[in-house]
Amino acid sequence: MGSVKKSKDNLSKCICIKCPSYSFACKVKAIPESAINILKGDIENAEHIEGLFCAFGKSKCIEEKKGCICPDCEVYKENMLNEMYFCL
Repeated sequence: MGSVKKSKDNLSKCICIKCPSYSFACKVKAIPESAINILKGDIENAEHIEGLFCAFGKSKCIEEKKGCICPDCEVYKENMLNEMYFCL
């Protein structure tokens, strides 16, 4: 398994936002913190962003498996990942 870089490029390819496990309520809750980190421009040093879970780790609000689309993601493929549900 590869190590995923915390980068704007990877974030732009990320499809976590489309994941069925990532509920609408969770997305809305995550907007302020994630937006601030993204606007700072230096996501490589951000501790957490609600997205790109293969690089940033578990979600702070996703609690239930409702389907996983990780294998469809370019970041997943490019980094030769083989796990699923990085959000949990």
